[in-house]
Amino acid sequence: MIIKEDEMETKSRTPGRVRCEQNLRPLCRVLYKPGRRQLLAVGSAAVPWMLLSDQTISFAAESKKGFLGVTDKKDGYSFVYPFGWQEIVIEGQDKVFKDVIEPLENVSVNVFPTSKEDIHDLGSPQDVSEALIKKVLAPPSQKTKLIKAEEHDVDGKTYYTFEFVAKAPNFTRHALSAICIGNGKLYTVTTGANERRWGKMKDKLNTVIDSFKVFTVYET
Repeated sequence: MIIKEDEMETKSRTPGRVRCEQNLRPLCRVLYKPGRRQLLAVGSAAVPWMLLSDQTISFAAESKKGFLGVTDKKDGYSFVYPFGWQEIVIEGQDKVFKDVIEPLENVSVNVFPTSKEDIHDLGSPQDVSEALIKKVLAPPSQKTKLIKAEEHDVDGKTYYTFEFVAKAPNFTRHALSAICIGNGKLYTVTTGANERRWGKMKDKLNTVIDSFKVFTVYET
């Protein structure tokens, strides 16, 4: 696995106390725990000793040309990712697939328990996306900018999707995210690429985000 050192942040951080606006505190309580910012940070790249997964509860989903599909029947979600990306295991994340050459090109899915049943209870798409970007998805040292935030309804479920950039001293990552609530869980999916490759990758990355679906899991 090839990791470009100029695209990795080498300074370690100790997470500080997160201050959320009152209506967004439930979101921050769910997403922000010690070490979780580092796991979700958009500027991070998987390190060489993280092993490729040899066990998975995922099953192939219907995929588009040039993509492979994943369906997690236990947690209730599915998505596609570009052919050639490899699955890696990162503690604290449900699923991670990444390009073996370009470390900033990856997709990660996280699933957290929540008592919320309606995503609107967390706030508007813009409020929620800005909170996620500033408090979870980007380290404090990175300058971030929300490009757009939208709401979509698919098969009776509401998704918030947003686009943003996170600028570090030696690279800028252009990213896309989506969140959804279902099955008593909050789902987040994030994908992105180095800004210098955004023009080449944006259609593929939009396909990844657009493919993400949450479905009802029935107890057996």
